[in-house]
Amino acid sequence: MEKTSLLLDVLQTKKNYEEVIETKPTFVNLTVSEYLNQLIELRDLKKSEIISQSGLERTYAYQIFSGIKTPTRDKLLALAMGMKLTFDEVQDLLKITNYAQLYAKKRRDNIIIFAFYKGQNIWELNDNLLTMGEELIV
Repeated sequence: MEKTSLLLDVLQTKKNYEEVIETKPTFVNLTVSEYLNQLIELRDLKKSEIISQSGLERTYAYQIFSGIKTPTRDKLLALAMGMKLTFDEVQDLLKITNYAQLYAKKRRDNIIIFAFYKGQNIWELNDNLLTMGEELIV
């Protein structure tokens, strides 16, 4: 996948949109389930292990993977934690799925970011959220 910054440079430097199209940009047009399944395949992960590590109810999580259910931002973050994604991968996941990216100046997001940077599991994250008086992920 090409870097967004390169595409932004193309958008800025071209005189008209026809010139942009001539560069054959790659657009992201995936559903949440398609993107999650793509990540699972790329990282050679097992859905059952992801679900176990996410803290989500098994049936509900499988419905997300199959596209039957659309997860909330928190459920998506729980799956990301179960997949052991890096902070940057989480930000990409949120961006691609049209959810707000994690923002370090928001207290709850700050706690979540810390958890991803430190490789915490969902239970450690929820413990920190509870200690700080914030809403749990799951």
